[in-house]
Amino acid sequence: MGHREDLLEGAKRCLLEKGWVRTTARDIVAASGANLASIGYHYGSKDALMMAAFFQMVEEWGDGATRRLAAGRDREAGRERQLAQAMDAMFGEFERDRQFWLVQMEVIGQLDRNPDLKKRFAEVLPSGREGMLAIFEGVDDTDVPAEATRTAGAFVHALFIGMWVQWLMDPEAVPTGHELVEGMRRVLTGTALSGEPLPDA
Repeated sequence: MGHREDLLEGAKRCLLEKGWVRTTARDIVAASGANLASIGYHYGSKDALMMAAFFQMVEEWGDGATRRLAAGRDREAGRERQLAQAMDAMFGEFERDRQFWLVQMEVIGQLDRNPDLKKRFAEVLPSGREGMLAIFEGVDDTDVPAEATRTAGAFVHALFIGMWVQWLMDPEAVPTGHELVEGMRRVLTGTALSGEPLPDA
C-alpha cells in the first residue's frame, strides 16, 4: 500500500480505538507509519481523512452485512417470518462489532459542529436508505426503485436506527424481530393497545 492507503487504514484503526474526538493527526501518523505532511498532501486535512475513513468503514460493513444476511436467509419461510429473521440478523450486527456502532454514534454527535461532515451525511442519506432496504429484501442496491427508497427505504432505515439507539441504551431491552413484526401488524390494524398474547413465530 502507498501512503494514501496507509493513512486511511490508520485512521480507521484510530476511529475504532480512540473515537472521532480523541484522535489526533499524530495518532493517525503513528498508526499508519506515514508522515504528518502526507495527510495534507493526500487528503487536505485530518478531518477530510477521518471522513474518508469513516465512510469507507460504513461501506465495508454494508458489504459484509449483505453477505451475512444472504447466507442466513430462509427463502422458504413466509413473508413475516423472513422479515423477522432479517431484523434479528441486522440487530445481531450491533453486538458483532460493538465498537463500530459506538463510533457511529459519536460521529453523529459531531454533525452540528462540523458542516462538512453534516453535508456528507446528507449526501449519503438516500443511498443509506436504499442500501438498508436492499439488505432487508435480499436484493442488490440497483434493484431498489427510487420510490421504494423514499417510502419503504426510509421506514426500514428509521427502524434500524431506532433499534440501534435502543440497543446502545440497553441491549437486553431490544425486541426480537418477531415482536417488531407483530408490533407493526397491530399498529396497522388498529389493535396496538389490545394486549393480546404474542402469537407463535
